[in-house]
Amino acid sequence: MPSYRRARALAAALLGALLAVSLPVSSAHAADRMVAGGRLDWGIKASFQSYVTGPIAHGSWSLLGAAATVGSSQFRFPSAQGGYDPETGALTAAFSGGVRFIGHRQADGTNQLDLTISRPTIRISGGRGTLYADMASKAKSTGRMSTRYQVPMASLSLAGVDMRGGGSVVALSGVPVTLTADGAGAFAGYYTAGTALDPLSLSVDVKAPPAKPTAGATATASTPAKGSHSPSAPAGKDDPKSGAVTTAAVDWGVRRTFREYVTGDIAKGRWELSEGAKDGGALFRFGAGKGRYDLKKGTLEVTLAGAVRFLGMEQDGTYGLDLTLTRVRAVVSGGKGTLYSDGTPLVTFAAPALKPRKGLIELAEVPTKLTAEGAKLFGGLYTAGTAMDPLTLSVALDGAAKLPALPDLGSGATSAPASATSTPSASPSAVPAPQPTAAVAAAATDSGFPVLPVSVGAGVLVAAGATGLVLRSRRRAAADRTP
Repeated sequence: MPSYRRARALAAALLGALLAVSLPVSSAHAADRMVAGGRLDWGIKASFQSYVTGPIAHGSWSLLGAAATVGSSQFRFPSAQGGYDPETGALTAAFSGGVRFIGHRQADGTNQLDLTISRPTIRISGGRGTLYADMASKAKSTGRMSTRYQVPMASLSLAGVDMRGGGSVVALSGVPVTLTADGAGAFAGYYTAGTALDPLSLSVDVKAPPAKPTAGATATASTPAKGSHSPSAPAGKDDPKSGAVTTAAVDWGVRRTFREYVTGDIAKGRWELSEGAKDGGALFRFGAGKGRYDLKKGTLEVTLAGAVRFLGMEQDGTYGLDLTLTRVRAVVSGGKGTLYSDGTPLVTFAAPALKPRKGLIELAEVPTKLTAEGAKLFGGLYTAGTAMDPLTLSVALDGAAKLPALPDLGSGATSAPASATSTPSASPSAVPAPQPTAAVAAAATDSGFPVLPVSVGAGVLVAAGATGLVLRSRRRAAADRTP
């Protein structure tokens, strides 16, 4: 922050007050770049996850909001918002979702260990980076819960990294993270300040803010032309009782542990989206649905676009795991729903009533169970009746109704952790990439991630191209991964 202020003060002293308010939008340059969409991948600390779910704490963790998992041990926080100044490299990116850890269940049914980390925010300026988060934790000594908002939880090691000059995407990969004193306190004392946490990776989309309309343009837009009419549905019009579906979508994650298995240490695989399917982190969207409904009879049938192919266990170009969900169809009748894949009944779900509201029918996060046919499709990995991920079915009955938005993962989202990528992609840049020294190129952190130290120990490489900044760690060897 001090170096950033001094640099900006040389240009215009009047901007000092603005710098104290907001780093990424404190200048005309920063205002030209908004962070709109993206993701943060971070395991917090792998050994803590193992402790919580292990034989001592006998606990578990759960995802909150739009958070998801990626790979075998990382959490994904989506929907970045903030700002970026390509001249100074200042970046603020706030993400959504959270993770709650519980363990050491007591006789009264409460948990001695109860920690929630949510809404992580990354702030970078002047070569320094900090991770902030909302943290709710129970003190080990008193059992008292406390909640703190946007705690400066951890510092980021960015030595040798030049954040300037990014374009439409800014991405960091394998960045070392260290717990701060404030973070240690909010962590309920499970770790001390200076403890190394898991490296993190992020990718955010940056773009120019929408142009402000001129006074004349605003007046024209706000005054409809003579004889024109609003495209929205007439106020007070009742929802239709039957007819054709305008559009529809099914949001479904299949099964969280299955996704983790596919991208984890055993299958070492991925998933591929095609035919219009979209990735929302914790779920996939099959959209552009068409079909018919009858509210009086309680029936609905929609055919949806999109295909998701899961691949894993590759050997000599063939895959031991190869499963595709395609030609998805949702059918509701008699208070029960069934989701089909390519004609096979995959899962069932309860649908007791189809009640439209403002032209939209929505069954939100209803539990699903695997059918006998679905169990065969999964090759016997799960038995009939297994609980799969909740499903959301959204059906628009008219053109004015809007389907719920997906979590925004930003450009180039993949099913594999960003830290698993290898060398930086080659692209022209005015910012030279630092080179690791041969003597320390194989150094590793305590969490098992090999890193590429730069100069005095920065564990990342930087490559700034026309599409952004990309910092990547070396590929983590399978033998070094934490089970």
